[in-house]
Amino acid sequence: MIYLQLFLEFFKTGLFAVGGGMATLPFLYDMAERTGWFTAAQLADMIAVSESTPGPIGVNMATYVGYVSGGVGGALIATLGLITPSVIVVLIIAAFLKAFRDNRFVNAAFYGLRPASTAMVASAGLTVLGVTLFQDGVVSLETVHWKAVVLAAVLLVLTRWVKPTKKLHPIIFILASGVIGALLKF
Repeated sequence: MIYLQLFLEFFKTGLFAVGGGMATLPFLYDMAERTGWFTAAQLADMIAVSESTPGPIGVNMATYVGYVSGGVGGALIATLGLITPSVIVVLIIAAFLKAFRDNRFVNAAFYGLRPASTAMVASAGLTVLGVTLFQDGVVSLETVHWKAVVLAAVLLVLTRWVKPTKKLHPIIFILASGVIGALLKF
């Protein structure tokens, strides 16, 4: 039964999360609340791991949630659930590519999806920011994770304004952040 639930939840996510992996985050936060498969804190960890491993973030997160919830089989089922809508849409579009290419309604629909996709990604980013920098996502001075704020500020300065480090590859900052986070236990 867990496999069917995983497939359906991630099928819905794959069907409606237009705009890339970060657009899946609002669906994952909702899934965490409804199913109890993982917490918001675990989701923040999943995001960090998914961002720092090869592959699309949405697929990495589906695989992770599936594995945590249903083992190796759950990982496969959740991943299949996430990618199945895209495969179906690509197959349909490929079959009718000529007809869709110049259709003004299709162009208008994709044009209309852009702001929605942007809003979903922005919402996900703000949610991740809240969970990362504040305890339980509650924004107040009493709940600030000061070590995370300092690390974020240092990274911002190093990647934007310090010339010798500005041109370093992002993986160096990801690895350094992971090591610092592990050493300082946050």
